[in-house]
Amino acid sequence: MSKSKAKAKQAKGKMKEEIGDAADDKRTQAEGRAEQLMGKAREAVAKGSERVKKSRGR
Repeated sequence: MSKSKAKAKQAKGKMKEEIGDAADDKRTQAEGRAEQLMGKAREAVAKGSERVKKSRGR
């Protein structure tokens, strides 16, 4: 997954969490937080793979 897709996943999760806050829906809040964390993890993986490619001269 690219960094831009990971950032989009984080944004979607943030929106979902905000909707859950507004509706006082704990499940939606938790789903939003989980999506944000998945996005952050995928972004870290994308950054790591970019570093590896750069260090190999590609």
